[in-house]
Amino acid sequence: MQVYGLAQLHSAQSINAPHTLRANQPASSTGRTSFNTTDQLDISAEASLASRLSDIPDIRHDRVAAIKAQIANGTYETADKLDGALSALLDEIG
Repeated sequence: MQVYGLAQLHSAQSINAPHTLRANQPASSTGRTSFNTTDQLDISAEASLASRLSDIPDIRHDRVAAIKAQIANGTYETADKLDGALSALLDEIG
């Protein structure tokens, strides 16, 4: 590190930064701004779907009661349902 003496001090400087517009300087005369003055919101399809999930009821009590009754009667598990479940499982893991 080098330390210079008092000779390296700067003289008094203006408090106005060189990039500020002063009253005697006219602004741009084009009349157009280079930025968009309107706001825009784009929502993805995933976000739209996620916002609609709150509208779906948590538990469909009527459907649960119907399935419980089928299980109690022994009519819930059928060969077609088991084949469908097995096929879906194999598609998922294979």
